[in-house]
Amino acid sequence: MTAGENQRLAGLTGAPRSDFLASRWLIRRALARATGQDASLVRPAEGRPDASEQPPGWRLSVSHSGGMAGCAVSRGMAIGLDIEPLTRRPQWQKVVSRWFTPEEQDWLLADNNSEAFLKVWTLKEAWLKATGRGIANNLTTLRICSDFGLSGDRPREHWQAALGQSEQHLVAVVYQNPRPPEGFATPGPLDIGNPGVEIPGMEPVRWILHRTIRSTSEPA
Repeated sequence: MTAGENQRLAGLTGAPRSDFLASRWLIRRALARATGQDASLVRPAEGRPDASEQPPGWRLSVSHSGGMAGCAVSRGMAIGLDIEPLTRRPQWQKVVSRWFTPEEQDWLLADNNSEAFLKVWTLKEAWLKATGRGIANNLTTLRICSDFGLSGDRPREHWQAALGQSEQHLVAVVYQNPRPPEGFATPGPLDIGNPGVEIPGMEPVRWILHRTIRSTSEPA
């Protein structure tokens, strides 16, 4: 680990310490798989892990929720990852009524389908991470139709979105590459103290949706 990582780790105990170690393990594994370099040689930039220091030029996005964690990487282009457990649906109608567009409210509340809401929420979260914005007042910057057509407020940036499922979690990735993403999940306990150890039982993420994100200024 870098000096900065060791300094942060020294101030952590319990679950925050475990989460920090796991996130750094994930970043190194993801960068190693994408670049072909040894996992012990790659590392994120200091501070918030949204870019690589070695090798340079890679963008990162980390997410964890409900016992699952993940890291997405992209060479030189923005990327956003969000993971949500399929069981996470508390008071979802109130979220839709307060924060979503009128069109989204119409179809989500009429369908009364909590899983459809969760798909919309996961895509919106990934979009905000990819575009570098927080949730407050920004959830409507990505509009999602009932057929999951997508439109966003960033024209001419060639955004794509993919939604998949792994075990009991939804996985959304928003990125700027025309090629669909590769995704792999690893069940069971892992040796996070050794980023170079062989990982048994890696399984591909099952992608269920892939869409181009049109500009909101384009005709439907």
